[in-house]
Amino acid sequence: MKLNVAISSRIRELLIQNNMSQYKLEQLSGLTHNTMLCIMSGRYQSCNLKTLLKIINAFNISVSDFFACDKFNLENLIID
Repeated sequence: MKLNVAISSRIRELLIQNNMSQYKLEQLSGLTHNTMLCIMSGRYQSCNLKTLLKIINAFNISVSDFFACDKFNLENLIID
């Protein structure tokens, strides 16, 4: 799985777990709708760390909690 797909998939999981809309995540993270659409659709080849940290902070979780899933095992990732 490509890294950008893993990130968008993890964000979707967290949205469901937190019963949160993408719009609410945009508000809490301070990211624009267009930026979030690009991340969620996989149009970004990679998400920069600052943007990802804003998303993680909006979920009120740690960085390690965000990456604590099989999607981010190096054996499963395609990193270009």
